[in-house]
Amino acid sequence: MKAKDKRIMTIDRVSLLADARRELDMPSRRLFGKRLLTLGGLSLLTGCSITDGDSVNTFLTAVSRLNDRAQALLFDPTRLAPTYTQAELTRPFPFNAYYGVDEVPRVDGGDYRLKVSGLVTGQRVWTLPQLYALPHAEQITRHICVEGWSAIGRWGGTPFVEFLRRVGADTTAKYVGFRCADDYYESIDMPTALHPQTLLTFEYDGERLPAKYGYPMKLRMPTKLGYKNPKHIVEIFVTNTYPGGYWVDQGYNWFGGS
Repeated sequence: MKAKDKRIMTIDRVSLLADARRELDMPSRRLFGKRLLTLGGLSLLTGCSITDGDSVNTFLTAVSRLNDRAQALLFDPTRLAPTYTQAELTRPFPFNAYYGVDEVPRVDGGDYRLKVSGLVTGQRVWTLPQLYALPHAEQITRHICVEGWSAIGRWGGTPFVEFLRRVGADTTAKYVGFRCADDYYESIDMPTALHPQTLLTFEYDGERLPAKYGYPMKLRMPTKLGYKNPKHIVEIFVTNTYPGGYWVDQGYNWFGGS
């Protein structure tokens, strides 16, 4: 190996270790360790050695999966996220996606059909009028972005737990997955799906959900970081097979608790 290549590997390894320390220092990443676990201790837990760039990547992935499991164990399905008043709303609520606002998908509501698949026994195709006729709920909660900002929004829709019951979902299954009108896809754990504040939303601030916020529907979960809240949903499926997610498959934590 050339000296230049060795130097690049060293820099990459140092950078990766710095990312690992920064990741572990975040409040949402301290749940399983409370800063008591060192990188060395975590390497023992994960079974990974930190000797080169590839092993550091393996180590970080293992830490991420460990963090997922720890967050899942500590998640309280009855604990509610804070709620706010209309006076505390963030105006305007930020647009956030991996593309620009001019690239937001335009979904024809008249032709729209929500597909429900997997471990369900009930209705598998839903029109927007059928979805709008479901029991209504509203929440004013904080959206927390992994990039470090947050915003308070007012969302209206139907409790997701009620929707899952109506479609005869197997609520003992492990995952609920989502496919969207753009290239986005996501999945969540069943306890989060059944959380009382998890909302299948069709409205924002008392109006029909705008395209930039996810028309015709998005899943709103104040117990999750923003990237876990899929927009422009066209399919919901219940499964025991791990479905991954758009950002998760690029290295983000899967559980994504806020």
